[in-house]
Amino acid sequence: MDDKLENAMLKFVKSIKETDIYQKYYDQREKLKKHPEQYQKVNEFRRRNFEIQNTTHQDELFDKMDAFEQEYEKFREDPLVDDFLRAELAFCRMMQEITLYITEKVDFE
Repeated sequence: MDDKLENAMLKFVKSIKETDIYQKYYDQREKLKKHPEQYQKVNEFRRRNFEIQNTTHQDELFDKMDAFEQEYEKFREDPLVDDFLRAELAFCRMMQEITLYITEKVDFE
């Protein structure tokens, strides 16, 4: 990789890590990691959510997601879990916006 580009990327990553969104995500993740059982359950929740969304046919997706959300409703009421998942979602959305912005600006089709 070009040194100039690598240096620019390192600065960009540093800028991302300095955002309030990333800081909140990082702080919530660290709080959650202090509770290994909850951290493990969150990772299982995330894995199952990903699998459902990426392996389910479109016509079944709503029903499967509805059942999944009902199964984890009590779990999501835990403030530690909910705060982390909200912070993670905000960070993921920010990263999606960044990716879309870069893709648009480099005229990638």
